[in-house]
Amino acid sequence: MTVLHPCIKDGWFYEKNEMWPGQALGIEVKQVLHHEKSKYQDVLVFESTHYGNVLVLDNVIQLSERDEFSYQEMITHLAMNSHPDPKKVLVIGGGDGGVLREVVKHEGVEEVHIVEIDEAVPRISRKYLPKMAVGFDHPKVKLFIMDGFEFLKDKVSAYDVVITDSSDPDGPAESLFQNEFFQILNTALTPNGVFSTQAECMWLYIDDIRKALDFNRTLYPQVRYAYSCVPSYPCGQIGHIVCSKNADVDLTKPLRRWTPEEEATLFKYYSADMHQAAFVMPQFAKKTLFM
Repeated sequence: MTVLHPCIKDGWFYEKNEMWPGQALGIEVKQVLHHEKSKYQDVLVFESTHYGNVLVLDNVIQLSERDEFSYQEMITHLAMNSHPDPKKVLVIGGGDGGVLREVVKHEGVEEVHIVEIDEAVPRISRKYLPKMAVGFDHPKVKLFIMDGFEFLKDKVSAYDVVITDSSDPDGPAESLFQNEFFQILNTALTPNGVFSTQAECMWLYIDDIRKALDFNRTLYPQVRYAYSCVPSYPCGQIGHIVCSKNADVDLTKPLRRWTPEEEATLFKYYSADMHQAAFVMPQFAKKTLFM
C-alpha cells in the first residue's frame, strides 16, 4: 500500500495525539479513499477492514461507519427529547450530516439550520459517507458554510434546540468550547430552549468537563452530563453536556417516548432506557462533576 499520509504505517492508521497522552488507537486500512488539505484542516477518508469508512480531521478520528450511530443518536435525541415540542433546530458542526439525519426523525420539526465552517466536510461526506450525509437532502435542512460563533452573534430566541457537534478543542472548533460561545448560544435559544454539545471523555478531560458544567450552571437552571460508548473514540467513550432553560424539566427523563417497536426501527443505540442510563455516572466522575 503506497500512502503519503503520516498517520498510516504498514497498512494501519494510528491515532496518536498529545490530547490523550500515553495511548493510541490503531485501525487497519484497506484503502485510502480521499486525502486533502482544506482551508482549515487535513481531511482523510479511508476504508478500513472492520470499521467501514473512517473520517479523520487533523489526524483525529471523527467517525467510523461501524459505530457512528451511537454518537449521532445520543447527542441528538438527548436534547430533542428534552424539549416538549422542538420546531426550529440549529446544528453547529456536524458536517458529515449524521446529526441532521437524526433531527429530522422528529416529525414536528419545521426547520433545521446547520452551520459548518469547512465546506470540504459536507462535500466529502456526501461522496464517502452517504448513509450519514443523507441528512443534507431533507427539505427542512438549510446549510450555511461559515463559523458557528459568528453565525450565532445576532441570533436572539431563534432556536428551540441547538446541538454543537464539534471536533476537539484544538483547531477550527476551538471557539466552540469557550465561555463566550456558551453565552451567545444561550441568547440564541427560545425560553424553553435546550442545548447539547460534544463534551469529551470523562477518562481524559474530567477537569475540563467540570469547568464547562460549572460555567453553564450560571446560564441554565438544568445542566447535566451524559455519555455514550463509541469504540473508535479515545477510551471508547464520549460525553454530552445537556442544558435546558426550563427549570422544571428533568433532563434524565425523555419527554417524548416511542414504542419499543418504533425504537427498534428508528435507532441502533438510543432508547428511552438508554436516555436515562446515559446520565448515571461512575463514582469517580460523580464526585468530580457533581459534588
